[in-house]
Amino acid sequence: QLQLVESGGGLVQPGGSLRLSCTASRFVLNYYVIGWFRQAPGKERDFVAAITYNGDTTYYENSVKGRFTISRDIAKGTVYLQMNSLKPEDTAVYYCAPVKSGNYYERLYASWGQGTQVTVFS
Repeated sequence: QLQLVESGGGLVQPGGSLRLSCTASRFVLNYYVIGWFRQAPGKERDFVAAITYNGDTTYYENSVKGRFTISRDIAKGTVYLQMNSLKPEDTAVYYCAPVKSGNYYERLYASWGQGTQVTVFS
């Protein structure tokens, strides 16, 4: 079972920025298309962004386009989510997961990591 670890969350004011990281042991992430998802309190978990194996293609949910950037460092085996111009509605627990190359909204595995909490407050 693939174990992913998310980090980088925190408290930030509206308009602020955070960078989330997604890692796994032994550079395993380099073999997967990776997606970021988020779950706000009382809501379902939603897709946020995805990036292909070599990072040449990215895809974003409409509400984060122009504000969030997904990237990957092959040498470090890490996927990032740079979040700028944060809004209170971005408050959620953020998760990363391997996704299907033909459907970024669909995960390859059923389990989730622990996620990382992002809170945007005034």
